[in-house]
Amino acid sequence: MSHLATYLQDHYAGSTTGVELAKRLASNNEGDAEFGAPAARLAIEIGEDRDELKRIMARLDVDEARVKATVAWSLEKVSRLKPNGRFLRYSPLSRVVELEGLITGVSGKLSLWRSLIEIAPNEPRLDEDSLTRLAERAEDQLLRLHALRGAAAVIAFGHAYAHMS
Repeated sequence: MSHLATYLQDHYAGSTTGVELAKRLASNNEGDAEFGAPAARLAIEIGEDRDELKRIMARLDVDEARVKATVAWSLEKVSRLKPNGRFLRYSPLSRVVELEGLITGVSGKLSLWRSLIEIAPNEPRLDEDSLTRLAERAEDQLLRLHALRGAAAVIAFGHAYAHMS
């Protein structure tokens, strides 16, 4: 198997985790005025990006490596067992951790799109313009995720500093 195939399969598996995490963030914040709509939009976009990666892999004759994707999906489910300071309830810390996980994932996705842009001139099955748009969208997603993470951190940790002064 080529290095590119392995690279794409690894990113596809990671995107499986990202889609599940984005859905969880959206679900946990549904109805929240500050976080609900932005989280739902991000979940949709991250799912669309995963679908686009799958189409790129198909054009390059790379299968999705279901075992890797299944393991990634399972690990995301297990990660929900991490204590968040509250038993069986969503906490402000949960939101911060979920947003940080998405920042990490979207940063990796941006690197993927940029790597594919680099090889596109030598690979006719890759559309450099489409990849550039995907990279720009990932950059925009990162800006929005960082803004949400900042707001979530203020909610989760802001009160702790008020008691310290």
